Amino acid sequence: MGNDPADAILAKAAWRLIPVMCLMYVASFLDRVNIGFAALSMNHDLGFSPEIYGRGAGIFFLGYFLFEVPSNLMLEKVGARAWMCRIMVTWGILSMACAFVQGPVSFYVLRFLLGVAEAGLYPGMILYMTYWFPQRTRARFIALFLAAVPAASVIGAPISGWLLGFEGALHGWQWLFLLEGMPSLALGIGVLWLLPDRPADAAWLTAEERLIIAARLAADRQDDVQSGALHGLWEMLADKRIWIFIIPDFSIVIGLYGLGLWMPLMIKAQGFSNLQTGFLVALPYIVAMAAMVGLGISSDCSGERVGHVAGAAVAGALGLLGAALLHGPVAIILSFCLASAGIYAALAVFWTLPTALLRGMAAAGGLALLNSFSNLGGYFGPDLMGQLRQLTGDYAFGLEVLAGFLLLAAASVLLIGRAFFRRQLDSIGPP
Repeated sequence: MGNDPADAILAKAAWRLIPVMCLMYVASFLDRVNIGFAALSMNHDLGFSPEIYGRGAGIFFLGYFLFEVPSNLMLEKVGARAWMCRIMVTWGILSMACAFVQGPVSFYVLRFLLGVAEAGLYPGMILYMTYWFPQRTRARFIALFLAAVPAASVIGAPISGWLLGFEGALHGWQWLFLLEGMPSLALGIGVLWLLPDRPADAAWLTAEERLIIAARLAADRQDDVQSGALHGLWEMLADKRIWIFIIPDFSIVIGLYGLGLWMPLMIKAQGFSNLQTGFLVALPYIVAMAAMVGLGISSDCSGERVGHVAGAAVAGALGLLGAALLHGPVAIILSFCLASAGIYAALAVFWTLPTALLRGMAAAGGLALLNSFSNLGGYFGPDLMGQLRQLTGDYAFGLEVLAGFLLLAAASVLLIGRAFFRRQLDSIGPP
């Protein structure tokens, strides 16, 4: 990070905060996507077609969409600790309740309510990071935090595959939901002690360290005057840049969930057992973790954001096309590795763009607004894959469509980013 004396203090804060945030998001993402493993036996037990599964997997994001902006505004109002506790406890309970799904209606209802409960967690964590880390160092810290997303699958995939082998009073997929929902409850309570709302509330920082962080953040606010950052909620809503940036984020998220929620089924279709599928699904996410952190560091060191996002999105598209066009389990799994690396790395660096523009209530509302609309891709991606799978009898066409969305993300972030953000990106520069 350079020779700035604040760097050691920011690193200290990162080591205190980001592991906790990662654990929170691991629990969140696991509860969100373990449906992909449950489907390996749940679909048969309950008689779900690919279309029913795809719609239920994606309907989570409709609840997320409707409640994300109000949730993030509440976080800004009542503080991170209390609101994150509320989010995690409610989603843990609802995730465990998914063990008792009886048919399509209860499946749709519980997935929708799970989205309502979790709404605000991700943009809330991105907003929380703006309370602590200046813009010049933010890409690497966001990437470290978002590494929790593939980490959830690295950890959860083998465990989920193993839990599916449990049978007895409940089916394996029911044990999966019950046991994987418990960490959310524990973390929800632990957040009250582990996450201070802001640097001024951190007992593990000295008074001098708090002042240094405050000075770095104040320097960011001074840069806001030159870069035209947005502060007010209505000011944000009237700014077309925020609305336009929905396009690349939406397109990346379609690829992320369209692939992620169907990957276990696609890998098992190559002839693997549930347990083997669990370990093989973890491989693309290990590669994705390394790609996210590496690209985040590269982006911070160069000060360049837009090209990093676009290049990663193109790599993700190539991976999806490889999975659609190549044959054999080795080629397909390697293609999934490239696709996952590109998708997750693109998403991590993308979030440095809106956080460069938004402050205060504009950040609380704008990050949630952007994420809520873009996360509709989490509904359309799995649903689209399910419908195309049912229509064509295989996964190839669905993967090609997802690749097209990633190419749209690359093109749009290049055009929009360079047209609307050049002055802001030039003003933040490399550290």
